[in-house]
Amino acid sequence: MHTLHNYIYVFSILCYNRKVNNVDLKQIKAVAFDIDGTLYRAWKFNLRVTPYFLSHSIFFLKYGLVRSIMHKTEATNEFIRVQASHMAKKLNCSPEEAQQRLEKVIYKGLEKYFVNIKPCKGSIEFITKLKENGYKIGLLSDFPPEQKGSIWGIREMCDVVLGSEEAGALKPDSTPFLRLAQEFKLPPEQILYVGNNHAYDIQGAHNIGMKTAWLILPHSGWIGKKSKIADITFWHYGQLSELFFGDNK
Repeated sequence: MHTLHNYIYVFSILCYNRKVNNVDLKQIKAVAFDIDGTLYRAWKFNLRVTPYFLSHSIFFLKYGLVRSIMHKTEATNEFIRVQASHMAKKLNCSPEEAQQRLEKVIYKGLEKYFVNIKPCKGSIEFITKLKENGYKIGLLSDFPPEQKGSIWGIREMCDVVLGSEEAGALKPDSTPFLRLAQEFKLPPEQILYVGNNHAYDIQGAHNIGMKTAWLILPHSGWIGKKSKIADITFWHYGQLSELFFGDNK
């Protein structure tokens, strides 16, 4: 089993080397990460949350419609109010009640499902090594980072922790990415943003000049899937570590 694991790892590195565009990592001073689906696999969380989702299925469907609207809404200092207003129309209630229900079902209701969920293999080790080698570390998520607690100890290593809602707009709007660069005190081209959602994470970061690393599912990598705009396409954090530090195990 150990030999098979080593073979798969070496194979993934060989495939990965074909999925790196022209990017000079010597220019990178900070690495920032999306959380949901990037630091843990989304399918694992979805399995865990399925009973809860089914018990609030209508609410989640309406919430999904509202988030689609908010992804296309320009930045505003009143993000919470605007989102609640849209949700109120879907629920046929007051904005105040809509916000209370959002808080109960989404922001507080989902917290317990993040407990004990495992991070992507190699992600914590990679981030720790980045920190040890002097890189700035950040988190930028469309959902409040505090919803995930300590985030497997990553939070305490971070120079910047930011929620897109706090910035006033969801990804791919440029506002949260520009805010991230501002808090890093770095130009966008010196920041690598790591995410799993191509339309929101990769496109949004790319639009303001950040370097990007797109996390895909392993089977997608094996069949040759690659982004035209992401600087790096990967499916295992060992691949990023190999690129940055020349790790071979």
